[in-house]
Amino acid sequence: MRYLHTMVRVRNLSASLDFYCGALGMKEFSRNDYPKGRFTLVFLAAPDDFPIKAEHKSPLLELTYNWDDQKYGGGRNFGHLAFQVDDIYSACNKLIECGVIINRPPRDGRMAFIRSPDGISIELLQRGKALNIVEPWMSMPNTGEW
Repeated sequence: MRYLHTMVRVRNLSASLDFYCGALGMKEFSRNDYPKGRFTLVFLAAPDDFPIKAEHKSPLLELTYNWDDQKYGGGRNFGHLAFQVDDIYSACNKLIECGVIINRPPRDGRMAFIRSPDGISIELLQRGKALNIVEPWMSMPNTGEW
């Protein structure tokens, strides 16, 4: 398993970039707009982690900017922690064996969400290409919030 990024939702992308890049000195690694979902993702790296080498990415900060104005109460501005796993199905099976609820099963063979005991959302991402879509994951419904 490898730690990938921490996601926070921001209400003002410009002000957030001024803070994280201008004040803290972080560097923009990538930016993608998603018009259908009406959001922008900006990934930042700490200055000592730049430039990022393809074979070893340092953990990143993901800023998620939703184009429609939203208020984030109850900690909704903090999104999730993300970890890359070698086998999403094996990782989820192990978590189930440990009594962890899979809130968003890996129906696509590549992504799942769970929650920590304190309610922190954690994303698990398949390393490389998505695995073949199989049961029981294919038809497993979401459970709770993720």
